[in-house]
Amino acid sequence: MALRLLVRTVSELCITVGALIVLFVVYVLHWTGVRADEATARQLAGLQREWVDRPVEPAGAPRAPAAAPAPYTDGRGIAVMYVPRLGEDWEWPVLEGTRVDTLKKGLGHYAGTARLGDTGNFAVAGHRRTYGDPFKDFPRLRRGDAVVLTDGTTWYTYRIVRAPHRTVPTDTAVIDPVPRRSGLTGPGRYLTLTTCDPEWGSSHRLIAWAHLDATQPVTAGRPQALDS
Repeated sequence: MALRLLVRTVSELCITVGALIVLFVVYVLHWTGVRADEATARQLAGLQREWVDRPVEPAGAPRAPAAAPAPYTDGRGIAVMYVPRLGEDWEWPVLEGTRVDTLKKGLGHYAGTARLGDTGNFAVAGHRRTYGDPFKDFPRLRRGDAVVLTDGTTWYTYRIVRAPHRTVPTDTAVIDPVPRRSGLTGPGRYLTLTTCDPEWGSSHRLIAWAHLDATQPVTAGRPQALDS
């Protein structure tokens, strides 16, 4: 009788543990994606509203002296990124900062790295898996691929300079103004993308570097890199 009770108890425990594992997998694979879709949609909509509401100077009006741009605000959207190699509909907001909560809403700009389009290194992090899997196909990136961003006034087209590089999380020199091991030399207008590796782990990082290839005002329409 005691043995039968023990076997039944262990069996029920195994069933319970199995059910919890299944629920956890569903949460990781599905629910975080649902939450990410909602959060990124809000961020994209918020940026669009902000850009539409910007005051437009009348044609011929005298230009005021250019003021220093306002610093990025932690957790706020600053741009939208498109990477055609990762899908025709691949569109993600870029927010300031790389805190856990921030990366649940989109991609994160490393605070302290360059502003978008400026000389230096505009460095961005994103999840490989969970929370929408923005960089799931990161290893597909190749030399010459376009990475296009807009801040609502200007389109910035960057070009990948090499296939993704694998390194360790402590290798912070990959986001230096002139990133180490990138092959880039001297000051320039660079972009760094980072994500975790392996696909379901975080023991390493995958890095892709790019240089600014072209800019154009949004009033000129979409850049050719998005339509080719």
